[in-house]
Amino acid sequence: MRLTNKYGLPDTVVRALTRSEYTKGDSNRSVTQLIDSPRVRILRQENWENMEEDVSEKMWAVLGSAAHKMFEETGDDKHVTEERLFAEVEGWVVSGAIDVQRIDDGGITVIDYKTTSVWSVILGKKEWEYQLNCYAYLVRKSKQANVKGLKVIAILRDWRARDAEEKQDYPKAPIVEINVPLWSEEEQDRYIHERVSLHQAAEFQRLTGTELPECSQDERWEKPPIWAVKKIGNKRAIKLYDNESDAKSALLDGQEIEFRRGEPTRCTANWCRVNAWCSQYKKYISDLAENIASDNIHK
Repeated sequence: MRLTNKYGLPDTVVRALTRSEYTKGDSNRSVTQLIDSPRVRILRQENWENMEEDVSEKMWAVLGSAAHKMFEETGDDKHVTEERLFAEVEGWVVSGAIDVQRIDDGGITVIDYKTTSVWSVILGKKEWEYQLNCYAYLVRKSKQANVKGLKVIAILRDWRARDAEEKQDYPKAPIVEINVPLWSEEEQDRYIHERVSLHQAAEFQRLTGTELPECSQDERWEKPPIWAVKKIGNKRAIKLYDNESDAKSALLDGQEIEFRRGEPTRCTANWCRVNAWCSQYKKYISDLAENIASDNIHK
């Protein structure tokens, strides 16, 4: 990947932002790779030399790593920190570096640190549930130990004290503990085996020249279509509905309905660095243009 420095940051800052100690160890996939799209991983690998990133974009990831390092040094007899565990699944080795394993008589609580946004806490992130349950799987398989709970310690980079005072659902502190749903052992086993099989199939498809499996709605962070009721001429919606019938039922004089298409946020908001080489994204753009043209014709 080509690194740029568009804003002329000093060399000391550039070196700090580009230093990385990450490794997935001797494994075929890390947990974070496993829960993500195999299409994205393969396209990223194939086009790595053509990809570009500005060093300024690494800022939050580096601060997250710094927070991990700070907490890593607080381990004791009851807290195992930054341990990478391995397990064999469908002939592959899967690994995961667990931030903290808190040990007591009832078993192990898996804890993961996240430097994130307030909205991630308010809305929740399904990826955290996938990741931590995979970690629980690794603990069971590599240590034959019982996992009793999963937690995220969220460090909120955009937290505001005033919002905490005024908004009911707003986090009350810039660092919060979140309980993550713990799946049954059967659910964990099924999920991780399905993910490994999916990634293996994608590798085979690429080797045999067939099309890669498409990213799922979850992997694309896809927003569903909505119908917005608003005052005529205004941009801001009075209320949003997930179907046209309910929107029409709520419509009053002086109001109108605006249909807002769903969109794959990850693909369209610069979160995906491989969309330039992605046939699924190109088809989405083509279909979107056709739909918009059709809408304009029928207005």
